[in-house]
Amino acid sequence: MKRALLTLAAIAGLGLSLAACETATPYQPLHPGAEQSGGYTEIRIEPDRWKVTFRGNSMTSRDTVETYLLYRAAELTVNQGFDWFETVDRQTDKHTQTYAETMGAGPYGPYGYGWRPYWRYYGGGYGWRGWDPYWGDPFWADRVDIRTIEKYEASAEVIMGHGPKPAGEKRAFEAREVLSNLSSKIVKPN
Repeated sequence: MKRALLTLAAIAGLGLSLAACETATPYQPLHPGAEQSGGYTEIRIEPDRWKVTFRGNSMTSRDTVETYLLYRAAELTVNQGFDWFETVDRQTDKHTQTYAETMGAGPYGPYGYGWRPYWRYYGGGYGWRGWDPYWGDPFWADRVDIRTIEKYEASAEVIMGHGPKPAGEKRAFEAREVLSNLSSKIVKPN
């Protein structure tokens, strides 16, 4: 039993240390298995129309995700030989996940009467405690560590054009000006 607890503590410590190493998503293409999760994608709809998306990890702010989206749209516009782009449909989605406790084998499993749910949590000043839904523990139940993780994803459909941007169009951007103005905020992977 003591060995199992030490093993669980080591696994939890490793998980916490790995989570602490995570940094905000850099400006990068979205590739599964990349060192930092998240990045940009684009899909060509027509020769002058694209859908651009930037997905951040839990350490990336909404502002950063939206900045990287505009930067990618400007970069793509210049790479395609155009001068300006207009965002036709632009939105930012927030994905939220809440974690309340970790689940493990309870006092009746795996060697007791069979497996049943059992949660372990760390109560500040009280140490590690257990709780199971069949017996309950009203005194400790309110001391469960609850964490909420938010991730943002911004997307836009962009139309690209040649020459000066359309006058009076508030959703139109000069691509080279966007690249120049936002370049100091762009963090690329090492």
